[in-house]
Amino acid sequence: MPVIRGSHTPRGPRVARDLTDLARLHGVATHYTTDLGRRVDVSPETLHAVLGALDVDTSTPGGIRDALAERRQALAGHLLPPCVVVRAGRPPAAPVAPSGSQLWVDTEDGRRHHVSAHGGELAELPVGRHILHAVHGTRAEAVPLLVAPERLKGPDRRGWGFLVQLYSVLSRRSWGLGDLGDLTELVGWAGGLGAGFVLLNPLHAYVPGPLPDPSPYRPSTRRHPDPMNLRIEAVPEFAALSPADREHAARLLARARELNDEVLAGGPIDRGAARALKLGALELVHRTPLSPARQEAYRRYADAGGQGLADFALWCAIAEVHGPRWRSWPTGLRSPAGPGIDAARAALTDRVEFHRRLAWLVDEQLAGAQHAARAAGMEIGLMHDLAVGVDPEGADAWQFEQYLARGVTVGCPPDDFNRNGQDWGLPPWRPDTLAGAGYAPFAEVLRGTLRRSGALRLDHIMGLFRLWWIPEGARAGEGTYVRYDHEALLGVVALEAYRAGSLVIGEDLGTVEPGVREELADRGILGTSVLRFEYLGGSEQRSGPLPPERWRADCLATLTTHDLPSTAAWLEGEHIRLHDRLGLLTQPEAEARAAAEAERDGWLAELRRTGALGPDGEAGRDTCPEGEADRVPSREALALHGFLARTPAKLLGVWLPDTVGDRRPQNLPGTSDEYPNWRLPVAGPEGLPLPLEDLFAHEGPRAVAEVYRDLSTTPAAPHG
Repeated sequence: MPVIRGSHTPRGPRVARDLTDLARLHGVATHYTTDLGRRVDVSPETLHAVLGALDVDTSTPGGIRDALAERRQALAGHLLPPCVVVRAGRPPAAPVAPSGSQLWVDTEDGRRHHVSAHGGELAELPVGRHILHAVHGTRAEAVPLLVAPERLKGPDRRGWGFLVQLYSVLSRRSWGLGDLGDLTELVGWAGGLGAGFVLLNPLHAYVPGPLPDPSPYRPSTRRHPDPMNLRIEAVPEFAALSPADREHAARLLARARELNDEVLAGGPIDRGAARALKLGALELVHRTPLSPARQEAYRRYADAGGQGLADFALWCAIAEVHGPRWRSWPTGLRSPAGPGIDAARAALTDRVEFHRRLAWLVDEQLAGAQHAARAAGMEIGLMHDLAVGVDPEGADAWQFEQYLARGVTVGCPPDDFNRNGQDWGLPPWRPDTLAGAGYAPFAEVLRGTLRRSGALRLDHIMGLFRLWWIPEGARAGEGTYVRYDHEALLGVVALEAYRAGSLVIGEDLGTVEPGVREELADRGILGTSVLRFEYLGGSEQRSGPLPPERWRADCLATLTTHDLPSTAAWLEGEHIRLHDRLGLLTQPEAEARAAAEAERDGWLAELRRTGALGPDGEAGRDTCPEGEADRVPSREALALHGFLARTPAKLLGVWLPDTVGDRRPQNLPGTSDEYPNWRLPVAGPEGLPLPLEDLFAHEGPRAVAEVYRDLSTTPAAPHG
């Protein structure tokens, strides 16, 4: 169990030195450098707590010495690492096994290949997941071997697309929040405007029941999408309900329309109410027999999902009985291998089947949305978002408990974006047990999100290199970094994306250590560039906006994100007034307003210098369609899009609410009840929600699309 903060901490120079060495051998940082270049030493209390989360006993000086000796022996005592990951065409830089070892590989297609101890031949093996064997004297070991593609294929040409929070794009036919039926219509419309993709918020399944945190970045599982994304009327069995069930469904549908009207009249999105209505309808659907053809399709899906899908459905069924916090369940149910699991599975057979079928239905509708996107001419189509972690009481934490650290959460240290740091309340992967499993749990998570997509965005991709661990009970700034084998994790990402035929985009904003972006580019993984973070001299110097020709090509470039002010709010300084009203400013309001105005004015000056904005504040001729100046986003907003178009960025993302002048952020970091995070429908400048039908008719999206009209004819620059 993790060491509790505030417990007795051994002292003394020798103890401190041993503790430091022990931390380093486990990949735990003893100091780090902030985004502004300042060195920070990690406290002994934090080191004790983080090592405790890795099951390392540091409670006494003797315990530290023993743990240090044990770690050194473990690192030196194996023929092979827990898992070997190589890139096709790139031999390992160091020998894989001791000289004189006999090595061979059993590939996933059933063939055997003998290799040398250095392992240079491993890079010549087919891409895939294999088994590496080693024999040295009387010792023999076998570990997973992953051969990843040397690099992923990038987009063939430059393109742009919309950034969308699906729940926020309601049509008049929705059930209180945007759904996959709305998405199918949205991609058809966006494709007609020339968009090549739609980047979605994570569609992962939530923890059922009341939502203390409606963030899509705190899911129950990252392997399966939430059934509440379903368009109920599009489920074939809904049209085949019995007369009695049809009458019940009509009442549910009427209440859903009322709920939808309440949201479109200005009320916040109520996921709990929408969930209750949809579950009621899906219970009726579950009672309706499947046709033989659909029964066969469902059987194939369930077979392919295997034990992972079965266990997820079982978790959902048990949660209906004992509540969604699995750590409070009866002891025998707190693990998929618990002594009470078989009995629970037998007793809850129908409910397990219900939840497994829901997973199939949402997968079907996602497939339909991706098909619609491609039919509309989108080169990429759906771009899914993989959250950085999961709720500690959710289904994935239950199934993968041995691979997740307890007593710590992940977040990020204080930086220029958030002076107090951030604690996301999510448990991190354990580097040791994850490697021991051949990274199979991570691969399973990736496969779940890569289904039905043309591209995958990884939230906080820096976490594959190192992740900020925060001891339980500590402030966000009192954590430290824990190092991961990024070569292995990036190899797993590349392997799964290669098999899915998917692009990969990494969200690499905030504190990024040297070499990360270069490594991503070398592997064909695009980064993320946001206008407000792109400065000459980086975040440390900020000596002026970065000219468009200096931007990197290997990225998805945007004006803003769901965590930042909308473009209209940023241009008008409305975000400062909002932060002041909610007590979030860390400096006097006048100073904050002056700093925001200086930032904005600096970018407007850059727009004028590049010709994207005329000297009198008019957008350049290529960014403001003639005769539409009064009907579209502001001239400055269009000029900012024109600036992005002048960068070499391979992909350009348009925050959909920006196109209609929405001034509200979807999420305001540092708030909970003070602000309706993740519950706002897309709205116009006055805050009045816009149903999807009205958004489709709005001139704003068309004006922004016109700015990017010629991108699709521009070949993408080579990688690197």
